[in-house]
Amino acid sequence: MVFSSSTFLIAFLPLTIILYYVIGHVVAKNMAVKNFILLIASLLFYAWGEPVYIVLMLISILFNFFAGKDIDSSKKAGNKAGAKTAFIIAIIFNLAVLGFFKYFGFLVENVNMLLHTDLQIPQLALPIGISFYTFQIMSYIIDLYRGETEVQKRIIPFALYISLFPQLIAGPIVKYKEIALQLETRKESLNKFSEGMLRFTVGLAKKLLLANTLGAVYTAIQADGAAHTTVLSAWVGIICYTLQIYFDFSGYSDMAIGLGKIFGFQFSENFNYPYIATSVTDFWRRWHISLSTWFKEYVYIPLGGNRKKTPRVILNLMIVWLLTGLWHGAAWNFIVWGVFYGVLLIIEKYVLAKVLKVIPSFIRYIITMVLVMIGWVFFSAPSLGEAIQYIGAMFGAGSAGGVDASAKYLLSTNWLPILIGILAATPAYKAVVNKMQPKTVSRLKVIVFPVLFILCIIFMISETYNPFLYFRF
Repeated sequence: MVFSSSTFLIAFLPLTIILYYVIGHVVAKNMAVKNFILLIASLLFYAWGEPVYIVLMLISILFNFFAGKDIDSSKKAGNKAGAKTAFIIAIIFNLAVLGFFKYFGFLVENVNMLLHTDLQIPQLALPIGISFYTFQIMSYIIDLYRGETEVQKRIIPFALYISLFPQLIAGPIVKYKEIALQLETRKESLNKFSEGMLRFTVGLAKKLLLANTLGAVYTAIQADGAAHTTVLSAWVGIICYTLQIYFDFSGYSDMAIGLGKIFGFQFSENFNYPYIATSVTDFWRRWHISLSTWFKEYVYIPLGGNRKKTPRVILNLMIVWLLTGLWHGAAWNFIVWGVFYGVLLIIEKYVLAKVLKVIPSFIRYIITMVLVMIGWVFFSAPSLGEAIQYIGAMFGAGSAGGVDASAKYLLSTNWLPILIGILAATPAYKAVVNKMQPKTVSRLKVIVFPVLFILCIIFMISETYNPFLYFRF
């Protein structure tokens, strides 16, 4: 089930809200009942499209719940060795589950290629959202072992933390210590509900009105193949994809944060206008913040972070970015994408730090965006070879020329959504709103948001299936 589907909008969400507020908030007035309703709804949400893999999720929930209790009881008994053993077993279990479903086929494929063997490559469907909920589980286990959070002794709040449907499929990645108190004592309000609905509508509009429209352009250009793509077409295509993935993923995050507010939760922001960044370092402070924070806290800093000598810091950065690439997908283009960013960040930090300070910010912005778009080619291409061919076409190598009638047509028919996308990816509209009187803003909300929602419904009806790009991770 996806947020941008009629099943979710017309049936699942209204029914869940009614049950949550009528039974949990009005009748029972009990947090345990509210959590139970949300848990059942979350499991149903996941099982709707992945009925088999709900078993895998339940196994992960039960295993880690009891592993957490074992770690806690061993620590309280002064049994450091027992706590460490339980911790290591839990980490190995979670990484093994993720590795088997996400990377085993990739491993076999490469073994066959290197050793000229003919091992059968398992055809396993990737459980939706496994990368996200696995990282959430591991944050709980690691923080518990470190003594940075308390053990959860009740299964329902723990299961809800893992399976909470607003951010289950594509984040933001929520660490247990950030949400532990909310699982027990959160408060709903009309103001939160209203803010949540508005935020959800913004995310829905980003997905249906902008991401899907712009994505269709890139899909059409990519389908022609790099050899039949002109320089202009290649740039139009990757600009559209650059905007598509932002509005698709940030739109999901907006919807997740909005849904969280509807049920009384407060999730951290996952994006901060990444396309106004003036360096690659700045870009990654703004893009997918919850993932960057997770790797920093649970990988980079434990490796020594920047407290070590330069060669070790460089190694730490490359390990983090290699893992970041692998986290996104079991394919060489994702690995190269991660290494690409690791190298760029190292160059910025150790080679160009002084130079970047004297370059005008507009020039730094252009350079950053070109590098980001090259990165998105690696990210979006079906294979590493096709990514390299597409990048070649962007710069005239192996392309079908500079400009053709097809490229002019694509640009002339899509300039408006591209322009709207570029403007919407900046805080320009917020600057305009901030200059308005509060009463004017309130009146505009009453008009604009219902219109946006109606437009989304119209676009949704015309789409047969529109999954989010990050579903495959």
